[in-house]
Amino acid sequence: MSARRHRSAVACQHCRQRKVRCSYTVTGVPCIGCTQDGTECIIPQGKAQSPRIRQSIPGPRRTEPTTSLRQAEPGRFMPQSPATVDFYSSEPIAPLIERSKSVENLHGDRRVSDEYKNLDEERTGTEIATAALGRNKRTGQAPFYTGESPGFGSVLDLCSPPQQPVPRHILLQPKTTIQLSDEDRDYLQHKGVFDLPQRDTCDELLCAYFHHVHPVMPVVDATTVLNPYPGGESNQCNLLLLWSMFFVATNFISTETWKREGYTSRKGMKYAMYSRAKCMHHNSGETDNIVLLQSALLLGFYHSEMDLHMQPWYWTGMAISLCQMMGLHRCSISAWSNSSVPETQQRLWRRLWWTCFFRDRWLSLTMGRPLRINLNDCDTIMPSSADMLSDPAKLPASVAAVYIPSDLPRLADYWVKTIHLSKLLGDVLTLSYQPFGPYPSLEKVEALETEIKLVRFPDSHGVEQSRLATYYLYHLELHYQALLITFYRPFINKAPEGLSTSHQYAWKSRIQSNIDSAALQTNSILDNLAREKLLEFAGPMTPPLLVPAMHVHLLNCKSSDPLSRRLGLNKLDLCMMILEQMQHTYPSASVFRGVFLGAIRQLFPDYIAQPMPEETVPQHPISDETYLTDPAAGMVISGDVIDAIMNEVPGYNFWESLNWM
Repeated sequence: MSARRHRSAVACQHCRQRKVRCSYTVTGVPCIGCTQDGTECIIPQGKAQSPRIRQSIPGPRRTEPTTSLRQAEPGRFMPQSPATVDFYSSEPIAPLIERSKSVENLHGDRRVSDEYKNLDEERTGTEIATAALGRNKRTGQAPFYTGESPGFGSVLDLCSPPQQPVPRHILLQPKTTIQLSDEDRDYLQHKGVFDLPQRDTCDELLCAYFHHVHPVMPVVDATTVLNPYPGGESNQCNLLLLWSMFFVATNFISTETWKREGYTSRKGMKYAMYSRAKCMHHNSGETDNIVLLQSALLLGFYHSEMDLHMQPWYWTGMAISLCQMMGLHRCSISAWSNSSVPETQQRLWRRLWWTCFFRDRWLSLTMGRPLRINLNDCDTIMPSSADMLSDPAKLPASVAAVYIPSDLPRLADYWVKTIHLSKLLGDVLTLSYQPFGPYPSLEKVEALETEIKLVRFPDSHGVEQSRLATYYLYHLELHYQALLITFYRPFINKAPEGLSTSHQYAWKSRIQSNIDSAALQTNSILDNLAREKLLEFAGPMTPPLLVPAMHVHLLNCKSSDPLSRRLGLNKLDLCMMILEQMQHTYPSASVFRGVFLGAIRQLFPDYIAQPMPEETVPQHPISDETYLTDPAAGMVISGDVIDAIMNEVPGYNFWESLNWM
């Protein structure tokens, strides 16, 4: 029996031109293809037949956005009624599955329903092929990565000249929006996701986000968020992304703002913002992978003992997986030579990928867990400051003046340098911290040391810059000192392979001196931050940068020389005071301080932490998580953790038992 599949006797003009199977004889006018493409379904005269099944199908899709914010009461904004608006896509709901079910219910013909589904699934494969081969001239929005050889996408290379392989990154038409049930919408309504803060609060949150978060994690397109936002009735924004941004920005708003919103603490407001963003992430039916990726990166800054399975490691892992699904790790120059992806999206994709890389490297250091990203699998080009500056440049001057930092170009340079330091950190962790890897040779250690020492920071002497830019320069230097300590730390006890015995004593002395110098420099930076009153700019990534230096100071507290022990304790005291200042906003600072407090008391049983002067304590109450700051108040530090932090074994694996960043 022949396996040949015969063409349909009747097809509309659109499907006939595209040489795809038409569903006219199954569904009537319009067919599936014309419904999804938003084109008129025209049947050639004289060939129209009565279809086996006729049903009422909505007309072509609209392309204008439908998600909007409206003023519900003076000074307060909330979306339109969830019963009439789809909040999760820029297109109206078109549930093809529901139509298929209605066909089945009307006629009880499962064969017709299966054929209907097969047509749709087959058409998806055809759309991928036509887009990759450049035969589809329609502009898509949904990124799709066909994968590298030997994946199924490499089959298409057979249809293209050897010197011009088909592009791996293509843009498809957006996925059909998932229809939410009334119960799901009621649940989202009950969780408060449709009830935004007051307008003034929203403005302050957005301003805080682009001043304090965007310069170190440029994961959103400023034009997408800010161009439509300040327009009142015409506001359009993705609620999942908005709540995720609000959550991180809450760290930097004034005390009066969260009090005005009815919260008893800053942490309480952060939890409310996070819970709404997480609820939207899991229950909104969002199908835009870029939005899901952006949200996951921002939610990776949440810390709570009540949500241990949703810690930074979880959210960052989800973000990295989404990046690799969309092929953002394979965005080389050659990948764009024959691609339909606009330059604006290319820049955003680079920022997203390298932000995931940045988070992967520093989370691995802080938590003592393996690297998720292997650069041998990646060829995305390194970012430039222009990648961050391209979006704000398109904003109206009046909007940029309110929300965008005036010295963003300088902050963009700092971000690029931070990515470079993250790459070096990955090399350090791969060289010396893999338990089953070969012990590093002297040649490799010296080559990496030379590369690290070549790092140069922007010269700020005699240059007028804002307090925000000054803080971020200090923050960049904190990253560098943490990198130095991490690099030298394994060689305190064991010299690299290939170093002669006669040179080992001098080598170890030099290594110890370099470590102490980096730890002392960390303290000097912290002293500058406190003296210049810049700690108010500290973000959730700041507390972990103190840990390497504090580890060195604690080891010096075990010295046989009494003066060295006292000096080590004094240096450690400064770090403890800085953590105390930050713990009112960041739970990770409380955890780190509690662990080191327990370790110090093991060495100095009579040690009493110096209390913070009342006038320097932030003017907002501490939430119920305060108990983390004092072991006597309920936090129990296991002996294993204390032993690990005081052990001179390289690495920071003791953080694994905490699940905190």
